[in-house]
Parts: sequence; C-alpha cells; structure tokens
Amino acid sequence: MAKPPGLIKINYSLLVSYPKLVAAYHSCRQHKQHSVNALIFKNQLFKNLATLRQNLKNYQYFPTKSICFAVSYPKLREIFAADFKDRVVHHLLVNQLEPRFEKQFVFHSFACRKYKGGHVAANYLSHFLQQLTKNFSQPGFYQQLDISNFFARIDKPTLNTILKQHIQRYYNCEPVKQKQLLWLTKIIINHDPTSNYHLNGSEQLHAKVPKHKSLFNQPKSKGLPIGNLTSQFFANVYLNQLDQFCKRQLKIKYYLRYADDVVMLSQDKQQLQYWQENIKEFLQAKLKLKLNPTKTKLASIYQGVDFVGYLVKPHRIYVRNKTVKQVKTILYNFNQGMLWVHNHQRQEAVALKAKPTSEQIKYLQAALNSYYGHFRQADSLNLRKHLFHQHFGTLKKYLKPVNNYQHFVIKKLQ
Repeated sequence: MAKPPGLIKINYSLLVSYPKLVAAYHSCRQHKQHSVNALIFKNQLFKNLATLRQNLKNYQYFPTKSICFAVSYPKLREIFAADFKDRVVHHLLVNQLEPRFEKQFVFHSFACRKYKGGHVAANYLSHFLQQLTKNFSQPGFYQQLDISNFFARIDKPTLNTILKQHIQRYYNCEPVKQKQLLWLTKIIINHDPTSNYHLNGSEQLHAKVPKHKSLFNQPKSKGLPIGNLTSQFFANVYLNQLDQFCKRQLKIKYYLRYADDVVMLSQDKQQLQYWQENIKEFLQAKLKLKLNPTKTKLASIYQGVDFVGYLVKPHRIYVRNKTVKQVKTILYNFNQGMLWVHNHQRQEAVALKAKPTSEQIKYLQAALNSYYGHFRQADSLNLRKHLFHQHFGTLKKYLKPVNNYQHFVIKKLQ
C-alpha cells in the first residue's frame, strides 16, 4: 500500500530527529526565554530548527561566536556564554547522553545531577558523620580535597577518549546514532571559544582574572568553558573516573564529591593520608589534574566540615557565616536607601527613591527567598527569625514571612 502523499517517515532513533531537537529547544529556553538571542531564534523558530537539524544531519554544524565576560560574584571567574543556537545543541546532546551515563555515576557524586543538589550532599555528609562515629560516640576524621583550577585544566584528548569508549559501548547496536554522537561530542569538546568571541562587560574586571584560570592562557588541548551545560556534564563524566577509582579500588566507604570538592571520612588519620596520596597519583597519571594544596584539609569531624555552602557538625547543619553576612549586607543597604544588586558580573548599590518601586520589592523578595531557601535546608529557624526581626527594618512594611519563616510574600499595602 502506497504511503499517503505529504507524510514523512521520522527515524526517532537518530540523534537529530525533529522531536528531539524541539525538546532540546524547550529545555534550553526555560531560563533564557527573555534573552535577546532567544527571542531572535524564536522569531523564526521553525526555520532555525530546520537549518540546525540539516547542519547536524549533514555533519556541517560548528559552534558560533561566544560571549566572554568576567563575574566577581560569588568569586572572580571567566565565563563563555554560547550562542542560543549552540545552547540548543548542548541540550540535545546532554538529553541523549545523560540517561546512559547516570547509570554509571556513583550514588554519592553531586552537582548538576537531578535530585543531587548541595543540600542533599550536606544531608548525606551529616548522615555519614553519624554512622562513622556510632552516633558521635567515637572519634572521626575527614579529609577534604580540592582539584586545582579544574575546568581550565581538563585534558581534551583524555575526555574524548573516555566519551568515545562509553559511546561505543552504549550505542553498539545503533551505528548511525553512535557516529553522530562521537562526531558531535568531539566538535563541542575541541571547540576553542577563545578563537571566536565577543568580550562583554568590564574589560578591567576581565583583566583581573588570574592567568591560570583563563582559557586564553591555556594550551588548546586544555580547558572547558565555564557557562555551558555540556561543560558541567562533561565534568561529571571526567571525574567519574576518580569516583570509580575511590569506590572500586580504594574501597572508600564514606566518600562524597560535589563538582571538584571531595570529602572522605575515616576513624584512622593514616588511612585518609594514604587515600590522599593514591588520589593525587591517580589524578596526575590518568586525568592530568592536580590537587590544590592550599585547600587540602585533614581534621576532626567534631570541628565541623565546611562543604557545599554549609558547616556540617555533629547533630546540626549550620549556614556559613559568609552567606549570612551577604544577607545582612542586602538588608543594611536597603535600610540606608540603597538596593544591593547582583548583575552576574559585579555587585553594586543602586540608590532608591523615597519609596521603592514594586519591581524593586519583587527583586528583593526573589533574592531573599533564594537565600532563605538555602537557609531552611540547615538548622536555621532561629537565624531566619533573627534576621527578620533584627535586620529587616523598614523592609517589614513590604514583605511578611510565611510557613514559619520559610519564605516571604509581598504585603498588600493600604
């Protein structure tokens, strides 16, 4: 029986099927729908998606110009923001690879994984401390390791080899998709954003980025740009090699990793030092990475472990003093007639008029609710009450706490 005219057979097993590209577009625009590039892309959506699909299908896709800028909050870093079209491709690739790789990742690696945020990592660490010390009745120690200059020092040939091995194994029965994935991962990894970029924001701020943290000062075979979804995913793939080594060969029972921050627990200090030396050798030999000696720490768990924005101590999880100070700064400035603004590149105080606008109140509500969302994952009820009653000042006219100081809603003014 002949096919009705106008119907197109779609091969859903292919990486670049139209439904998968549309799904990638929608996941990409969730947090970028009001950006200029997202609106331009949406203006001719079907044409842009069709062109992108054709380029991918014909192996003619290549990343376009990135926007480079420096941010100072929460710390000074160099960011490369990919064009919206390239972000769609990033989502397409990660949507395809992530479900397969998730099965390989160890349970206690966190960051950029579903249901594996910082507060979950802190809770698991708290549970580990209790298990290790038999409900805090015995001694316990922790070893904290940080990988030096991680994103800028990722070795591209090594990452390509790791991905190639996994993709060939996962997709050995799908040769067309396997070929597409191998080609696209290589294109994205090997792309050098410093060869085609537009510098945005403050040149003076970008000049302050330490040379060893800038891709402009790395060999072409090194470094992934901070700011791309693929970089976050590839970082987990890369450090999964370390996770597997620690769990399968070193047999570390109490092990957690959040991005490039590793915590191990033991009742034996010498055991922790032995693990550290083995990890140091493994990183240098297999992943071409080094530990940061200034951030390596071995101490009693009873002093508390500074991890993922919390201070984890026996029986309690505290919010970092640094984070509390940031909230107090926002509130102090408001009560002095200034709005403390984080615009991703720098922090600045903007003078308020006699009466703040509704948009400014909404901005403060969102900022404070974000902080309080972080706070409520710790044992912080007294802290949340104290900040409201002692530091909100005139902001109480506009915001009121709900659900036992978990977040704030805007008051209806008479």
